[in-house]
Amino acid sequence: MYLLDTNAVINYLDATLPARAMQFMGTIVDSNCNISVITKMETLGFAFKSMAEQRTMETFVSGSNVLVINDEIVDKTITIRKIKKIKLPDAIIAATALVYGFILISRNTSDFVNIQHLHVIDPYRTTDF
Repeated sequence: MYLLDTNAVINYLDATLPARAMQFMGTIVDSNCNISVITKMETLGFAFKSMAEQRTMETFVSGSNVLVINDEIVDKTITIRKIKKIKLPDAIIAATALVYGFILISRNTSDFVNIQHLHVIDPYRTTDF
C-alpha cells in the first residue's frame, strides 16, 4: 500500500509526471488512494487558478482515504523530529506512512532521507516502480 505526498498528488492531477509514473499512480488512485490529513490541508489550502481546478482537487481528496493524526502518529512524529531536522508537516506524513506500513510516494525524497524504515518512491525516477 502507498501514501501519496502532496507533491505527488499535485503532479498527478496536473499530469506532469512521466508517462510510466502516471500509469503507476493511476493504478494507486483507482484502487485505494491514501493521503495524510496534512496532504488534504495542503492541497485544499492551495490558491486555485480556477473553480474547475478546485473541484478536481476536492473530488480527488473526497475519493481518497484521508488518514487522520492519532496518538501513534503523534508519538512517531516526535521520535522522527528528535532524530532528524525535518519540517513538522513532512514529519507527520513520514510518521503516517511508518505507522500504517505504507510506502511513501514523494518527489521530495531528500526531505525523508535517513528516516529509519521509511521507504520512499520518487515518481520521477521510473526505476523505483
